[in-house]
Amino acid sequence: MSGLYAVPLSWRDAAMFTGMWHRHHRPPAGHKFSIGAAVDGVLVGVVIVGRPVARHFDDGRTLEVARTTTDGHRNACSFLLGHATRAAFAMGYRRVVTYTQAGESGGSLRGAGWRVVAQRPPRRGWDTPSRPREDHGTDHMPRTLWEATT
Repeated sequence: MSGLYAVPLSWRDAAMFTGMWHRHHRPPAGHKFSIGAAVDGVLVGVVIVGRPVARHFDDGRTLEVARTTTDGHRNACSFLLGHATRAAFAMGYRRVVTYTQAGESGGSLRGAGWRVVAQRPPRRGWDTPSRPREDHGTDHMPRTLWEATT
Protein backbone atom coordinates (compact mmCIF):
# COMPACT_ATOMS: atom_id res chain seq x y z
CA MET A 1 0.00 0.00 0.00
CA SER A 2 1.36 3.43 -0.91
CA GLY A 3 0.97 6.61 1.13
CA LEU A 4 -1.47 9.48 0.96
CA TYR A 5 -1.38 11.82 -2.01
CA ALA A 6 -3.45 14.87 -2.90
CA VAL A 7 -5.98 14.93 -5.75
CA PRO A 8 -8.06 17.83 -7.09
CA LEU A 9 -11.80 17.42 -6.57
CA SER A 10 -14.88 18.87 -8.15
CA TRP A 11 -17.55 20.34 -5.91
CA ARG A 12 -19.83 17.42 -6.75
CA ASP A 13 -17.29 14.74 -5.73
CA ALA A 14 -16.33 16.56 -2.52
CA ALA A 15 -19.99 17.02 -1.55
CA MET A 16 -20.83 13.40 -2.32
CA PHE A 17 -17.95 12.08 -0.16
CA THR A 18 -18.90 14.46 2.67
CA GLY A 19 -22.55 13.39 2.47
CA MET A 20 -21.51 9.76 2.86
CA TRP A 21 -18.85 10.08 5.57
CA HIS A 22 -19.20 13.24 7.70
CA ARG A 23 -20.29 12.50 11.26
CA HIS A 24 -22.54 15.49 11.97
CA HIS A 25 -22.79 17.88 9.01
CA ARG A 26 -24.17 17.85 5.51
CA PRO A 27 -22.02 19.28 2.70
CA PRO A 28 -21.81 23.09 2.70
CA ALA A 29 -23.58 25.10 0.00
CA GLY A 30 -20.47 25.83 -2.04
CA HIS A 31 -16.70 26.11 -2.07
CA LYS A 32 -13.70 28.00 -3.39
CA PHE A 33 -11.81 24.73 -3.80
CA SER A 34 -11.69 21.17 -2.54
CA ILE A 35 -8.80 18.74 -2.21
CA GLY A 36 -8.97 14.99 -1.83
CA ALA A 37 -6.64 12.54 -0.13
CA ALA A 38 -6.21 9.23 -1.93
CA VAL A 39 -4.40 5.96 -1.34
CA ASP A 40 -3.85 3.56 -4.23
CA GLY A 41 -6.42 5.39 -6.34
CA VAL A 42 -9.13 5.31 -3.65
CA LEU A 43 -10.45 8.55 -2.15
CA VAL A 44 -10.08 8.41 1.66
CA GLY A 45 -10.78 12.04 2.60
CA VAL A 46 -11.75 15.50 1.44
CA VAL A 47 -11.35 19.07 2.61
CA ILE A 48 -13.80 21.73 1.42
CA VAL A 49 -12.64 25.34 1.65
CA GLY A 50 -14.85 28.37 1.08
CA ARG A 51 -15.63 31.92 2.09
CA PRO A 52 -15.97 32.48 5.83
CA VAL A 53 -19.48 32.12 7.22
CA ALA A 54 -18.87 34.95 9.71
CA ARG A 55 -19.24 38.26 7.83
CA HIS A 56 -16.49 40.02 9.79
CA PHE A 57 -13.98 37.36 8.63
CA ASP A 58 -14.99 37.76 4.97
CA ASP A 59 -12.31 40.35 4.18
CA GLY A 60 -11.06 38.95 0.86
CA ARG A 61 -7.90 37.54 2.50
CA THR A 62 -9.49 34.87 4.72
CA LEU A 63 -10.95 31.47 3.84
CA GLU A 64 -12.73 28.92 6.01
CA VAL A 65 -12.32 25.16 6.05
CA ALA A 66 -16.00 24.27 5.91
CA ARG A 67 -15.59 20.48 6.11
CA THR A 68 -12.84 17.97 6.62
CA THR A 69 -14.13 14.45 6.11
CA THR A 70 -12.34 11.11 6.04
CA ASP A 71 -13.21 7.45 6.08
CA GLY A 72 -10.99 7.14 9.17
CA HIS A 73 -7.72 6.75 7.29
CA ARG A 74 -4.76 7.51 9.58
CA ASN A 75 -3.31 11.05 9.22
CA ALA A 76 -5.72 12.00 6.42
CA CYS A 77 -7.20 14.98 8.31
CA SER A 78 -3.89 16.69 9.08
CA PHE A 79 -2.68 15.85 5.55
CA LEU A 80 -5.74 17.58 4.06
CA LEU A 81 -5.55 20.58 6.40
CA GLY A 82 -1.89 21.10 5.51
CA HIS A 83 -2.61 20.94 1.78
CA ALA A 84 -5.60 23.28 2.11
CA THR A 85 -3.64 25.96 3.98
CA ARG A 86 -0.71 25.79 1.58
CA ALA A 87 -3.08 26.07 -1.40
CA ALA A 88 -4.90 29.04 0.17
CA PHE A 89 -1.63 30.83 0.91
CA ALA A 90 -0.37 30.12 -2.63
CA MET A 91 -3.50 31.86 -3.96
CA GLY A 92 -2.76 34.97 -1.87
CA TYR A 93 -4.99 34.38 1.13
CA ARG A 94 -3.37 35.23 4.47
CA ARG A 95 -5.61 33.46 6.97
CA VAL A 96 -7.63 30.24 7.08
CA VAL A 97 -10.11 29.57 9.90
CA THR A 98 -12.22 26.63 11.01
CA TYR A 99 -14.20 25.43 14.01
CA THR A 100 -14.33 22.26 16.07
CA GLN A 101 -17.24 21.26 18.26
CA ALA A 102 -17.04 20.56 21.97
CA GLY A 103 -15.59 17.10 22.45
CA GLU A 104 -13.35 17.22 19.36
CA SER A 105 -9.68 17.35 20.33
CA GLY A 106 -8.31 19.34 17.39
CA GLY A 107 -5.31 17.01 17.19
CA SER A 108 -5.30 17.08 13.38
CA LEU A 109 -5.38 20.88 13.40
CA ARG A 110 -2.48 21.06 15.84
CA GLY A 111 -0.65 18.48 13.71
CA ALA A 112 -1.08 20.75 10.68
CA GLY A 113 0.26 23.80 12.56
CA TRP A 114 -3.02 25.54 13.40
CA ARG A 115 -3.64 27.38 16.69
CA VAL A 116 -6.66 28.07 18.89
CA VAL A 117 -7.94 31.64 18.62
CA ALA A 118 -11.10 31.60 20.76
CA GLN A 119 -13.69 29.52 22.52
CA ARG A 120 -17.21 30.26 21.27
CA PRO A 121 -20.29 29.68 23.45
CA PRO A 122 -23.24 27.75 22.08
CA ARG A 123 -25.34 29.75 19.64
CA ARG A 124 -29.09 29.57 19.71
CA GLY A 125 -29.30 28.45 16.09
CA TRP A 126 -30.07 29.95 12.70
CA ASP A 127 -33.87 29.68 12.88
CA THR A 128 -35.74 33.01 12.96
CA PRO A 129 -39.40 33.88 12.42
CA SER A 130 -38.53 35.75 9.22
CA ARG A 131 -36.35 32.91 7.90
CA PRO A 132 -37.25 29.53 9.38
CA ARG A 133 -34.46 26.97 9.30
CA GLU A 134 -34.20 23.36 10.35
CA ASP A 135 -31.99 22.38 13.30
CA HIS A 136 -29.53 19.77 12.03
CA GLY A 137 -28.36 18.76 15.51
CA THR A 138 -25.35 21.07 15.56
CA ASP A 139 -26.94 24.18 17.10
CA HIS A 140 -26.51 24.88 20.82
CA MET A 141 -22.97 23.43 20.70
CA PRO A 142 -19.87 25.19 22.08
CA ARG A 143 -17.14 25.56 19.46
CA THR A 144 -13.43 26.33 19.26
CA LEU A 145 -12.16 28.77 16.62
CA TRP A 146 -8.83 27.79 15.00
CA GLU A 147 -6.62 29.62 12.51
CA ALA A 148 -3.59 29.20 10.31
CA THR A 149 -1.82 32.34 9.11
CA THR A 150 1.04 33.15 6.77
